Amino acid sequence: MKKALVAAAILAIGAGGYWAMQQAPKSVDNQVLAYVPADTPLFSAQFEPFPIKDYIDALPEAQKQYPAEMKTLLSEDDDPRAQFIFRVLERYFDASKDGQQLIDTFGLPEKITSYFYTLGVLPVIKLDIANPDHLWAVLDKAEAESGLTHTAKQLGEVKYRAYRLTDEGENERVDLVFAIDKGMLTLTLETSFLEPELLETALGLKPVQDSLAKAGTVDEIIKKHGFKKDSVSYINHQELVKAITTLDANQMARQLTKIFKLIHDDPFVELRSQACQSELAGIAANWPRTVIGYKDFEVKNKRAKIGFSTVIESNNQVILGALSQMRGFIPAHTKRIDTGVFSMALGLDVNQFVPSISKIWDDLLTPSYQCEPLAQLQGEMEGQSPAMLGMFTGMANGVKGVSFSLLDYALEQDTQQISLKDLDAIATLTADDPATLFNMVKPFAPELANVNLPSDGSTVDLGAALQLPPSLGVRAQMALKGQHLTIYTGEKSQAIADKLVAEKPTANGLFSMTADYAKLFTPAMNLMAMSGEPIPEELEALKDYRTQLKVEMDINAKGIVIDSLVETRND
Repeated sequence: MKKALVAAAILAIGAGGYWAMQQAPKSVDNQVLAYVPADTPLFSAQFEPFPIKDYIDALPEAQKQYPAEMKTLLSEDDDPRAQFIFRVLERYFDASKDGQQLIDTFGLPEKITSYFYTLGVLPVIKLDIANPDHLWAVLDKAEAESGLTHTAKQLGEVKYRAYRLTDEGENERVDLVFAIDKGMLTLTLETSFLEPELLETALGLKPVQDSLAKAGTVDEIIKKHGFKKDSVSYINHQELVKAITTLDANQMARQLTKIFKLIHDDPFVELRSQACQSELAGIAANWPRTVIGYKDFEVKNKRAKIGFSTVIESNNQVILGALSQMRGFIPAHTKRIDTGVFSMALGLDVNQFVPSISKIWDDLLTPSYQCEPLAQLQGEMEGQSPAMLGMFTGMANGVKGVSFSLLDYALEQDTQQISLKDLDAIATLTADDPATLFNMVKPFAPELANVNLPSDGSTVDLGAALQLPPSLGVRAQMALKGQHLTIYTGEKSQAIADKLVAEKPTANGLFSMTADYAKLFTPAMNLMAMSGEPIPEELEALKDYRTQLKVEMDINAKGIVIDSLVETRND
C-alpha cells in the first residue's frame, strides 16, 4: 500500500510541477472547468492555444537537454515501471530539440490548450491531441523496451489504458491512466481506495456539483490582479490548511483521512485539534492564495518573451504595511534586461527596517496561539528581539538601497593564470547623505584614510587606495552623483553614474535582478576552449544559452508581488 502511495505522490508532484513549469497558464473555458471542483488546491490552465511548436524552436539548446540527474536515476532502475517512464521521457527530450519533431512524435497540434488540477489528492493533466496514433505508438515502444504492459479498459464511451504502478499481490491498487476523447488527452491516476467516481470526473464524464466554473474563481483572480484574460494558475492555501487540519472539510481532507486509516498513520494528527484548526485557518485567511498570471507574452521568429506575475495574496494589512514601509530605491539601470551581463539591487530604507520588522514581529506574536506547533514557534520568537538589529543598522542610517551591475567583461590567460582583460561595472549606494556615511566608514578602512570625496560630483581614482595592480586593467573611480555614491570602472558604467544625478531616491521597490546568460558564460567558455581544457557537456551548452531574465519583488495592497520576465532566442 505504501508503494502505491509513493507512486501516486511521485506522479502528482512530478507531473504537476513539470506542467506548471513548462506550460504557462491561460483564460476561461467552462466546458473543462465544469469538471474541476471549486475546492481544488492546485490549478493551472492554458485556455488560449499555446504555440508549442514555435516556443520549442525559440528555446536555447541548453534548455532542451535531458536532465542528467533524472537520466541517471531512472536508467539505473531496472523496475519496469521506472523504465517505462524513462523511455517516455527520453522520447520527449529527444523530440523536443525541434518543434516539428515534438508535435509529430507525440501527435500534438502546433498550438495546444492544457490544464493541470487535482481532484483532492488525485492529479489530472489534460491537453489537446491531434494525432492519437502517434502518442499510442510512443507508449507502445516504451512498453516493448520496459516490459510494462497496459490493460485496455473502457468507462462509458471513453476507452483508456491503465498501467499498474503497484506491486502484484498488494491489497490496494494504483493505475496510471491515459485516455483520449474528443481531441483531448487525459493523464491521471485510478485507485482502489479513493472514490470510484473520480475517474468519471477526470475523464469528463461526470461534472462536479460545486465546480470552478460556477465559483467564478478564475475571472475573479484575473480581475483582481490585472492579468491577461488567457492566463491563470493558483495554489489555494485555505484548502490545503483544511486538508491537514480537518477530517472532512473538503475533498482532499476526506481522501487523506481514508488514506491515513489504510496505512494506520496520520502525520497531521497534531494539527487536528480545534485550536489548530481555528488558528491555522485564521492564518490561511490572511494569506489565502498564491496566484500566477501573464503580464506579457510573445512567441515568434524563434524568439519568446514571457512575462508573468506571482502574487502571494495577503489580507494582513499590518504586515503588508510594514513591508511597504521598508521599501527602498532601485536604480533604473538595474531593471534593464538588455544593457548588461548581470545586475542586482536591494531597495531598503534602513531607517524604517527595524520599526517595520518590529511591527511584523509583534503581529506574529499576537494573539498567543494555543495550537502546539504554533505556540512553540511563538515561544522561540519571544526569546529574540528585532530591536537588536538596531545595533547593526545604526551605521547605515539614511541608506535607501544598494546595487551592483556588471555591464561587460573579458578574460585573458597568460601562462600562469586566468585574469581580467577588461571590466565594466558599477556599484551604488543611495542614501540621504552618502558623503557622511563614507566619512564614517573611513576610520574602519585604513586604505581609504587619505581619500576625499568631492561634493561637486567629480571623480576620485581609487586605484592607489585599493592597491589595484596596473596589469589588471581596471581603473576604479568613485564619485558622488546626487544622493548616490558610485564606484565604477568602464565607459558604460561612467555613463550610468552620470545619469544617476537625475534619479531621486524614491521608494520604488524591494529587489531587482537581471541576467544575460550568454554574456555571463560565453567569455569563460571561450577561454576554456582556447586553453585546450575539456569543457563538461553541461557547461558547453551554456555558451549558447541565449536567455535573458529579470526578476523583481515588491509589495502592493494585494500582497507580495514577484514579477518575472524571460526572453529566449534560438536564431
